[in-house]
Amino acid sequence: MTNIKQQLAELGRGADEVLPEGGLEAKLKLGRPLRVKVGFDPTAPDLHIGHTVLINKMRQFQEFGHEIIFLIGDFTGMIGDPSGKNTTRPPLSPEEIKANAATYEAQIFKILDPDTTRIEFNSTWMGKMDAAGLIKLASHHTVARMLERDDFNKRYTSGQPISIHEFLYPIVQGYDSVSLGADVELGGTDQKFNLLVGRQLQQDFEQDPQVVLTMPLLEGLDGVQKMSKSLGNYVGITDAPGEMFGKLMSVSDELMWRYFELLSFRSIDDIAGLGRRVTEGLNPRDAKFELASELVERFHGPAAAAEAKDEFIARFQQGAMPEDMPELTLESSDGQLGIAHLLKAAGLVTSTSEAFRMIKQGAVRIDGVRIDDRALVVDAGSTCVYQVGKRKFSRVSVT
Repeated sequence: MTNIKQQLAELGRGADEVLPEGGLEAKLKLGRPLRVKVGFDPTAPDLHIGHTVLINKMRQFQEFGHEIIFLIGDFTGMIGDPSGKNTTRPPLSPEEIKANAATYEAQIFKILDPDTTRIEFNSTWMGKMDAAGLIKLASHHTVARMLERDDFNKRYTSGQPISIHEFLYPIVQGYDSVSLGADVELGGTDQKFNLLVGRQLQQDFEQDPQVVLTMPLLEGLDGVQKMSKSLGNYVGITDAPGEMFGKLMSVSDELMWRYFELLSFRSIDDIAGLGRRVTEGLNPRDAKFELASELVERFHGPAAAAEAKDEFIARFQQGAMPEDMPELTLESSDGQLGIAHLLKAAGLVTSTSEAFRMIKQGAVRIDGVRIDDRALVVDAGSTCVYQVGKRKFSRVSVT
């Protein structure tokens, strides 16, 4: 097993918080493989690369010889995670959960080693718990503590309803840690409250409380909202190679580095070196090629990645795009520029209403990728090729 200093450096990469301070180092000094738990509720049939931020961190723990527990929340999925929600989340049916869970098992092994990954379902212990047991478990937490949660507090103060069963979610998630004897639990920043409940319950059950490691929520292709299928700003890990490559090439130059940090398996030093090369004159597009190629290869293999890159270059650099297209720089307002205003300022449309109409017709592309979001905003620092129809092109930098 790699020495503790090296493990701390790599495992802390990209993390938002590690709680308590010094806790992970203390766990590593135990000198045994740690039980590292991550839970996913099977709320949709496919994962996107935003989900893989946590799975990548699991892989790092796995490579250091620790035991990875991929927990499928088939029981909690029937409650519905209230984290970050301003309304009660509709629970899934057992049939939906079973179908979605099956796809998760297949998809995670694109990243994790199946031979050393432990798959668990929290219905294994929660399904056996009777009503008296659930009541006893609920007695370990108070309503006052629940209302400390930001999302619950906002809903309570604004008069939005909170169903009693939603209070059970963090308690059940916390009890998962007790049942598994977790040493470490990983989760997104929106899961911090739930993860800390796990620490409290482990203490109540006289276990050594787990270390909590939270990872940031990955921004979607728009660079603003967190990646979400419902918002359409996602890259699905089951997307076709060409589609995945094109989507990744559409991210802004600034967001590209965020993706490198959270999604790439390259070393920190290697990514820093690539950043220096861009500063010294390397076209950011070429760095983006490396990011897109790495991720497509991960999910579809090296041959598919090479073919996707060649197709992208052939379509949008050698043939479809004119070599002498206009190049201009546009100034943003507060670091962002709405897509309709950008297209108008670039001379690609005569009005914002025409821009909206062309987007609706599917006639607008950014770096070759068709867009359909009329509310899309472009971040300052990006340089992309914008296309309207078959013949109007402009390379636009936003400052």
